[in-house]
Amino acid sequence: MTEAPDLVSMLSVIDSGARTRYDVLTGPALPTPHGRAFGGQVMGQALAAAATTVPEERRLHSMHGYFLRPGDSETRMTFEVSRLYDGRSFSTRRTQAFQEGAPLMSMIASYQVADTGVEHQDALDMSTVPEPEGLPSVWEKYGHLADGGRASWVLNRPFDFRYVESDIILSVAERTSRQRVWMRSRDTLPDDYALHTAALAFASDYLLLEPVLRRHGVPWATPGFRGASLDHSMWFHRPFRVDEWLLYELESPTAQGARGLTHGRFYDARGTLVASVAQESMVHLPGDGGDAGGEG
Repeated sequence: MTEAPDLVSMLSVIDSGARTRYDVLTGPALPTPHGRAFGGQVMGQALAAAATTVPEERRLHSMHGYFLRPGDSETRMTFEVSRLYDGRSFSTRRTQAFQEGAPLMSMIASYQVADTGVEHQDALDMSTVPEPEGLPSVWEKYGHLADGGRASWVLNRPFDFRYVESDIILSVAERTSRQRVWMRSRDTLPDDYALHTAALAFASDYLLLEPVLRRHGVPWATPGFRGASLDHSMWFHRPFRVDEWLLYELESPTAQGARGLTHGRFYDARGTLVASVAQESMVHLPGDGGDAGGEG
């Protein structure tokens, strides 16, 4: 297996030393074969930057972000964090990502101190889901393509993805708008909840377009296909670790106007719902015309 980006290093942001009314931090670049910054990287680093301004006992419970323009995958990003609110129970931060003075993403995140009250979740019967150890990894299926240029973007990720249904990398066997994928980070991460939430945001963006593509029979390898994330929201419900197996359940209820909507849910191995996600993406197939903005 070839070298994947180190997740902890990728989500490490540093104080730039700038003295403004914002907290200003920078994050490392993540080169991609197509040269466009990966949206998950932007979100993960933006959350990591915001977390540096919030007391540790206040944990992220939601984030909402808009991708504004593509970024350069070879260039470091700058993050400006604005401390919008600090109350008795909640803190709110706005983080904007920049390259060369141009905004790439604008995000608001909310943090809460531990509290008690109503609690429920819809049950998930994990006995009906194949265990991840019995499923092939993406590397086991496609490692022979490692020297194929763009294939490295699929193979050299800092996460291990194992599809319950068939994958859509080279072809689409099942044309449905639903899919399930087991995932966990390749490496063990420190006991830092802010890091694990940033890492989950990072990983979530890899697969959110897939239910839309699967429904239309379009594999990732389709020549001329273009897609981009437009906006991204996440809710963090219960404690979790990204270095332990999580079941990522995704569905796309609708697509229109070259935009596809996907909902996702993350469950731990016991069937506990730990996080939810929603994203709308721009999708252009060969012959559609149009322009795919946003992030890659």
